[in-house]
Amino acid sequence: MKRTGLFFTYFQGERLKDFPGALDGILDKENVSYYDAVYDRRDGLYYLEPVAEETLLKVHSREMVAAVKLTGDYESAMYSAAGTIQAAREIRQGKIDNAFVFTSFGDHHAGRNFYGGMCYFNGAALAIATLREKGVKRFAIVDTDCHHANGTRDIFLTDDDVLHVCFCCQDYSDEHNNIDVAIPNRTSDEEYLARLRQEFIPRVTAFKPEYIFWEFGYDATQGEYGDKGLSRDSHLGMARLIKEAADRVCRGRLITILCGGSGRAVAAYTIPRIIDTLAELGRYR
Repeated sequence: MKRTGLFFTYFQGERLKDFPGALDGILDKENVSYYDAVYDRRDGLYYLEPVAEETLLKVHSREMVAAVKLTGDYESAMYSAAGTIQAAREIRQGKIDNAFVFTSFGDHHAGRNFYGGMCYFNGAALAIATLREKGVKRFAIVDTDCHHANGTRDIFLTDDDVLHVCFCCQDYSDEHNNIDVAIPNRTSDEEYLARLRQEFIPRVTAFKPEYIFWEFGYDATQGEYGDKGLSRDSHLGMARLIKEAADRVCRGRLITILCGGSGRAVAAYTIPRIIDTLAELGRYR
């Protein structure tokens, strides 16, 4: 079984109201480690460390960080990014094999000097900047949120050491390993998973990253605000494909980051199944 870290921040809104309770039967497993964003250390819990401002400035402009502070969401945004950074650090140190990061505020609409769409800081980009200081060179980001990852693209637009494959609303590719894959407004699970196999798996296999970041959004699920016709079970299929690729090309170093999606019931259904897949618990078939 894989050693999986769960990084849990304080959150706003309704979508994660069932957590961590929805992880019953997972948190007690010996190969699952739980990192909580508590403000004081508590017995039996790992501590989710906050992000220093100097770390934020490795990716984002000073003006942007100052603007986020004025929103009133700075602390929650900072802890959301902290989970991804700490997940990368724990994997590099060999403490865990892969991770799932719960967030209040997502990643992929946060660029160097702008934010939006409930994304204030780009946790994947901050984790990559931190890993690069330790000598890690090549990374892949696969984004299955239904909206275009304009912030991530802004940060890595000309970075040849980052493969960025975004499944969104447009087709695009360039010489710097940036690829967008257009998903129709109505699609089936089988069609989506086929596109993932065709467009991401061969590219990540050839690219040979040292880490894979999965920007997981469930907003394309039926009934969600980005509904494209996907069932709740489609995300389990995605998790299996992406984890298999990570196991094959980068020793399982996969960090899954919660992005879009608003439904409480969908979150409670999909997230435990994804974590079960990461940790190889075998509770879902």
